[in-house]
Amino acid sequence: VQLVESGGGSVQAGGSLRLSCVASAFDSRRACMGWFRQAPGKEREAVAVIGGDGITSHADSVKGRFTISKDSAKNTLYLQMSSLKPEDTAMYYCAARDSAHITFIPYEYDYWGQGTQVTVSS
Repeated sequence: VQLVESGGGSVQAGGSLRLSCVASAFDSRRACMGWFRQAPGKEREAVAVIGGDGITSHADSVKGRFTISKDSAKNTLYLQMSSLKPEDTAMYYCAARDSAHITFIPYEYDYWGQGTQVTVSS
């Protein structure tokens, strides 16, 4: 299984980015997948997850600003980020698990991408 993220970059506060994660050798149709982030000196935290049934859940800190979605035909996970803030600066990781059940707990995910850096300047 391989997860490859793209779409990160440097933007000013208030800007937008769309992250993508392409999954290989993995059937995303009924799997839970998620986006996590980790800032220097901080623990990895869940940003948004999508269950195998398509139900989504977003962290309170990003509700109304970020949207997770999945295109199962393309085996691709997305994170649309808008109204970005400096505190959103972090390495963003895509993750997937061999289960349809939704979870925000990082260690319950089986596969991880290498990450894509998002930097938001004020």
